[in-house]
Amino acid sequence: MFAGVAAISCLSSQAVKVSEAEVMRVHKSALLIDTHNDITSRTVEGYDIGRNKGDGHTNIAGLRAGGVGAQFFAVFVGANYVKDNHSANRALQMIDTVRHDIIEKYPAHFKFSLTADDIETAHKEGKIAALMGIEGGHAIEDSLRLLRDFYALGIRYMTLTHSNTNNWADSSGDMDKAGIAHHDGLTDFGKNVVREMNRLGMMVDVSHVADKTFWDALEVSTAPPFASHSSCRAVANVPRNMTDEMIQALAKKGGVMQINFSCDFLSQATADAAKALMPRMAAPRPENFQAMMAEYRKSVPPATLADVVAHIDHAVKVGGVDAVGIGSDFDGIFCAPAGLEDVSKFPNLTRALLEKGYSEKDIRQIYGGNLLRVMRAVEAESARLRGSA
Repeated sequence: MFAGVAAISCLSSQAVKVSEAEVMRVHKSALLIDTHNDITSRTVEGYDIGRNKGDGHTNIAGLRAGGVGAQFFAVFVGANYVKDNHSANRALQMIDTVRHDIIEKYPAHFKFSLTADDIETAHKEGKIAALMGIEGGHAIEDSLRLLRDFYALGIRYMTLTHSNTNNWADSSGDMDKAGIAHHDGLTDFGKNVVREMNRLGMMVDVSHVADKTFWDALEVSTAPPFASHSSCRAVANVPRNMTDEMIQALAKKGGVMQINFSCDFLSQATADAAKALMPRMAAPRPENFQAMMAEYRKSVPPATLADVVAHIDHAVKVGGVDAVGIGSDFDGIFCAPAGLEDVSKFPNLTRALLEKGYSEKDIRQIYGGNLLRVMRAVEAESARLRGSA
């Protein structure tokens, strides 16, 4: 039973004044789980997450200051690795950077985690639970055997596509180039990928997918899918965001949508201003990337903390407070919202939600309770399917 109506009724139309002590009390009471962070694209190139350099969105000091209890690190495989079948190799390198450059290098701060129970155990030990999710289904190179290998190495979700359509699933990122779908959603093999993910206990991630792919995945999956880093299309009309119908259907299935902090997914004004620049900034990065970033910051208005709250608020009203979570996409985005510039600023979001009228219980659900519920449902379905094999 989802608490959408109850959540709506508890919200205040006027800002509630909240003390700093109350903000921090509530913030520390929650187990904050962020389901998507791309600092791995930097650590794989040698960046040291233990340094407090302030040159990005993520480092250990920031994670600690922000009260992050669990972090899913993105095993991002760019579309450029598809050529000559380098996708699986890149996925292995990205897995290694999480396990070696982050977890093994800083064991006092991170605990390698695979299950919902592991996350809670790490939190009790005062460590950040470190988990992994593949971003880009082409990483498995059309092989269920590779999918199983990645699960064995610790992958606990897979985004069915990235911005590129692969051989078995349509992406939202290239649907408009030809004006038609490549596969009309999931192919038969794509449906088998979802079924095998259910059997393994790997969460089915519907961020980045085309609308028909979303509906196919929702129909095929016997475990609740989730969106690791997406926002609301009704608030910012971009293909990467989810429609109200999708949010409602995901909630009915027991899934959760994790709100993305990318400015162009949060603000229509930002999205419109960024349209001319984004194609030129797409991976692989051009040689003049830094100059283009400067141009982006100069010409594109940033989103704000209020925009993040607006997306959370809309998702709660549409799907219920049980259907919303946090998937920041930090270090994978060109622009973070003012007030949520990096991982250290999460208490600002807690303050904004309290001022909006969200209860401590609501915030605990949004920050981690909902995702833990989904993980446990996925784990239980895997146990059922394996038991009947």
